[in-house]
Amino acid sequence: MTDTPQLDDDLLPGERPTLKTISRITGLAVATVSRALNDAPDISADTKKRVRECADRIDYLPNRAGVRLRTGKTNVISLIVSTEHDIMNHTARLLSSIAGGLRNTPYHLVVTPFFPDEDPMRPVRYVVETGSADAIILNQTEPDDPRVAYLMKKGFPFVTHGQTNWSASHPYCDFDNRTFAELGIEALARRGRKCVLVVAPPPYHFYGKEILDGTKTASERLGLTRLVLQDVTTDSSIKDVGTSVRAALNAHPEIDAILCGSTNATVAAIGGAEAVGRVLGVDFDVFSKEATTFLNIFRSQVLVVSEDVGATGASLARAALQAIDHPSRAPIQELAVPTFNDPLFAAKPA
Repeated sequence: MTDTPQLDDDLLPGERPTLKTISRITGLAVATVSRALNDAPDISADTKKRVRECADRIDYLPNRAGVRLRTGKTNVISLIVSTEHDIMNHTARLLSSIAGGLRNTPYHLVVTPFFPDEDPMRPVRYVVETGSADAIILNQTEPDDPRVAYLMKKGFPFVTHGQTNWSASHPYCDFDNRTFAELGIEALARRGRKCVLVVAPPPYHFYGKEILDGTKTASERLGLTRLVLQDVTTDSSIKDVGTSVRAALNAHPEIDAILCGSTNATVAAIGGAEAVGRVLGVDFDVFSKEATTFLNIFRSQVLVVSEDVGATGASLARAALQAIDHPSRAPIQELAVPTFNDPLFAAKPA
């Protein structure tokens, strides 16, 4: 015999979970319940916890249509991402950390993809014109990003994962890619390397430009020769990066170092170099960055800087919430500056 599902003891027979239900169970006014669920600053932490536990226990979900009628809000934040992005190593962690930053708030994260052959303005206009979200999070920004110009003109709440030429005027959270690039050239120079091959992000992305500028400045300062792959970027397939690196090494046997702007490109570059007989850590060194611990498991000799995408995602969530709820405040602007503890030159214990 199949067991009959049991109703929650708090619910009356046939009762649907509503704000009034939570009010009845907790003994709090409906208005207090509503404000607690919306994280109002004048409601105590204990009351918020009590209300949320009750809401979870009876499986209460807000009626979105009702919420929008009462507040004009959707309680949705839209993350607009390219389908080309490195989902394995970067975007997956970004999604998880932004969603975590929205926990215990009324807001939910919705992913809005756009495709390589699609106008990147299309999903942005759709969200703004339909009012299907209260704020937008963008990544892969360009210096003069038309999406950012549009959102600033419309006065629509947003935050960027990456900088633009207008960063002083809008919220953003970013990794300092210029410093990453300079640290890489410095580390390779300390190892006596003379000719660096750079596998960079697309130059029309702000972070791609930062990596190219950083490697150029540091190479000139330290007297290294800098070559940049022209036919592929970190957005290219692993096969194409590997093929291009092999061709570059055959054409320029003096290359003794590679700086990569992504994990996938690093794996491909090492594979390409090893395919032509180069030995990592002997014939050449590689400097890269990653969001998850992987590269030193793949090859222990890789010189790696960690990018804390988890912290960035939490900051993006906080910046989006502030842009919605407190638009008159100074925008949240965070730049994570990397460090590199070079194991070759680490201080030895006395």
